[in-house]
Amino acid sequence: MNAGPLAGIRVLEVGTMLAGPYATMMLADLGAEVVKLEPPGGDISRKVGDYYFASLNRGKRSVCLDLTSDTGQRRLGELAADSHALLVNLKPSVIRKLGLTYEALRRHNDRLVCVALTGFGLDNGDDPAFDYVVQASTGVAALTGDPAGPPTLPGYSSADNSTGLTAALGLLAQIVSGKGGQIDVSLRDVMLSQLNYHAAAYLDNGVEPQRRPHGAHSYYVPAQLFPTAQGYLALFITHDGFWKLFAGEAGLAGFETMAERVSSREAVLGLVTAALATDTAQSWEARLRPLGVPAAAVRTLSQALDATPEMVVRAGEHRLVGSPVRVVGWTPAYRPPPKLGEHDGTAA
Repeated sequence: MNAGPLAGIRVLEVGTMLAGPYATMMLADLGAEVVKLEPPGGDISRKVGDYYFASLNRGKRSVCLDLTSDTGQRRLGELAADSHALLVNLKPSVIRKLGLTYEALRRHNDRLVCVALTGFGLDNGDDPAFDYVVQASTGVAALTGDPAGPPTLPGYSSADNSTGLTAALGLLAQIVSGKGGQIDVSLRDVMLSQLNYHAAAYLDNGVEPQRRPHGAHSYYVPAQLFPTAQGYLALFITHDGFWKLFAGEAGLAGFETMAERVSSREAVLGLVTAALATDTAQSWEARLRPLGVPAAAVRTLSQALDATPEMVVRAGEHRLVGSPVRVVGWTPAYRPPPKLGEHDGTAA
């Protein structure tokens, strides 16, 4: 297989910063032709740093367009006529003002798939909706961190990245349908969706989710971070078979069913904490993994990257994390991010 699975698919992107560009980079990695339509000053993420821009825009083409001008609008129509999809992440009012909806573009191509990636939905106004704001407003921050401390935000842009992936899925689903149309994906909706079982517990049974020490799982015991003689260990015991294997290695007895462990949560956690304190996190990982017990020492990003060199790729002068989608028999050709307007004269 020489061509990627999305070879022949052409996607236009009017993207800024993270969520939209991440969505289309995933498609570009899989062989789609992604044409990034940038304003005269370029995507503002170019000003953050070359490494930042490269991490979200490798393998794309760049066409510089002033969409507020008649010339820019004519060019947009020409590009839309010869494309499969358009993905845009801007405020809803700006999306409509610039004519970046299916309603506005269908006259050029009625099979065009238009994806609007917004904070709260295409019809729900322009309230500011950056990643951290959405994490705060949907309950994610309230669920994160030690219960004795303040709400906490994850150390990366989980809302932007998750919404980008969801938008890419919606785009591909509509292309597969063979029909054009408008796809509406919002950061708010995606993050509420990702709180799935927490939301179900509340909606069905009125159970309010709560923060637990060390990120403990609501339903499984023991399933959380534990301090060890050196470093922290993530232990995730999700069924009784795992517990039997772990208990045998750790020299523990009793609490053989999940129901027992849940009803005696504090007692179980005390025993497990004491047992894990006798060895280091790295050693526990080495002891438990061959048994099939889910466990991992907490690592830094640099340690994780050093341990997975196969995930590091080169795109021009940049070293980046490669695509997480592996297609057997095919390897992506990672190309560098485009210079602003690099393909003004070559994009059909």
